[in-house]
Amino acid sequence: MSGSPPVWKLSSLLITGVLAIATASIFIRIAFRAVPQAGVGFSLVLAASRLTIAALCLLPAWRQVRLAQPYFQALPYALGAGTCLAVHFGTWITSLAYTSIAASTVIVTTNPVWVALLSWWLWREQPSRRTLLGIGIALSGGILITLGDAHGGAGSHPLFGDALALVGAWMASLYFLLGREAQRRGLSIGSYAAIAYTTAALLLLPLPLLANTAYWPQPPIVYICIILMAILSQVIGHTSCNWAVRWISPTVVALALLLEPVGASLLAWMIFQEVPGPLVFIGAMILLLGIAIAILGQHSE
Repeated sequence: MSGSPPVWKLSSLLITGVLAIATASIFIRIAFRAVPQAGVGFSLVLAASRLTIAALCLLPAWRQVRLAQPYFQALPYALGAGTCLAVHFGTWITSLAYTSIAASTVIVTTNPVWVALLSWWLWREQPSRRTLLGIGIALSGGILITLGDAHGGAGSHPLFGDALALVGAWMASLYFLLGREAQRRGLSIGSYAAIAYTTAALLLLPLPLLANTAYWPQPPIVYICIILMAILSQVIGHTSCNWAVRWISPTVVALALLLEPVGASLLAWMIFQEVPGPLVFIGAMILLLGIAIAILGQHSE
């Protein structure tokens, strides 16, 4: 794309964003362990609080938002992305109350399949054969990670948690695609992120109260985890990936996000002593191979 940033800058910010996003599941698990019962209501507290703080961090960006041409044309895409983001966090964070970190993060990062299919259907962006091969290999690795984690017996209702994570993956795919269109139609990354994060926060804020769960009081560690998620995982992680998707194919960005379960599993091992089995390690290597093949396939077009 004309005027695109240098490859090293795109790669550095994308890797930074993925690593920052990978910490979210750890903060969520710490918060879950701090309360007597972590159900749907508490999950919505985490999701709404995370996005509200992220939206507040981006308040200065609202000065750049002008609802005139071409910004007005981009606004529906930003609002749609924010709506998808709200559903994504509501379902994915809840999934971590029922299934393991490895299984949840692997399933939620299956978005390369959905991004590639949606891009093909909506914008006729047909993926190359090598990209499709890479997607298949990467997802095979993801399945092995899930199978390896399943042997540990983690999670109270794994199938329900896995289904929630899958819905989260669908919503994340739409979120990235709509975000790319919003930026291509005139919104800067700051303006887009401010609109999308604020939309998601406003949609989620009343839901914990409807689920009879209070924002206050909670154990102090819960609020620390929320702040870290908002700044590190959301403002730094998601915003970096949203910026990258303007210049890189959303399929490639989604494939890079497949590194999230690898990072999350390693952090879970270091912090919670959740030691992955041999299948997890093998799956991680296959997953990385699939990512490399898919990215090479994008650049061979």
